[in-house]
Amino acid sequence: MNDSLKTLLIVGVLILILWNLGAGLYYMLVDKGQTKRSVNSLTKRIGLSVALILFVVLAIYMGWITPHGVGSNPG
Repeated sequence: MNDSLKTLLIVGVLILILWNLGAGLYYMLVDKGQTKRSVNSLTKRIGLSVALILFVVLAIYMGWITPHGVGSNPG
């Protein structure tokens, strides 16, 4: 898998997560608890977040990405 494709996929999913978070806030303010649109939006956000975490864990396990110690002292 190409490095730029992996980065694009992760950034795209993060944008979708933020979009659903904003939609949940908007629906919560506009609907005032009358509909389930905010619940559905936040449920999608949770699902996308779990899917992204599982993808990153799988990618590390498969060797597609390699974690590095950001901020760690080499020593």
